[in-house]
Amino acid sequence: MIISDELLFQCGAFTKSYAENEIIFGEGSPAKYFYQIQKGTIKLCNIFDNGKEFIHGFPYDGHCFGESYLLNEKSYAVSAIAVKSSTVILLPKTSYLDLVMNKPEILIDVSRYTSERLHFRYLVSSFLAISDPMIRVKKILDHLKEYFGYTEELSFQVPFTRNQLASLTGLRVETIIRVIKKMESSGVLKIDHSKIYY
Repeated sequence: MIISDELLFQCGAFTKSYAENEIIFGEGSPAKYFYQIQKGTIKLCNIFDNGKEFIHGFPYDGHCFGESYLLNEKSYAVSAIAVKSSTVILLPKTSYLDLVMNKPEILIDVSRYTSERLHFRYLVSSFLAISDPMIRVKKILDHLKEYFGYTEELSFQVPFTRNQLASLTGLRVETIIRVIKKMESSGVLKIDHSKIYY
């Protein structure tokens, strides 16, 4: 977790449950809360008129989201939607600003987390310039494996579905499935009960 639940509750936070596919905030809405996931997975995305999505990330248990908007007056440029049933801690914006003013080390922790996520976004954005889908998928799997601290071959269980990998890489689901099968047949990854191990 980025900020301890106990400290958030001391500052006036409360929990809210979201059903699968429920919108937490929409693109263009104002920032009102610091959000930290107690349990569940959220997708940060843009949804276009044709129904196509561009996924920016999937924060999960202990991660926060939308925090950078609390330091400016801009509206959200993304939507946050529960991927599955989730419980989120909400701290009102004014309480969050009071907290970081009184405890600047909290702002350092949140900023460190935000910079990690920004690094991931830069990395994923750079993949979009690569036309070879195999290289795109390999690069994102390499990054995820390193991020989670795995070094052994085929030891890392990829935490994303094929659909989510497609959204993260800008590829079609059919392309992801084909690439994963090709990578499995060459021994680069393995599939066990539909789970991908890299």
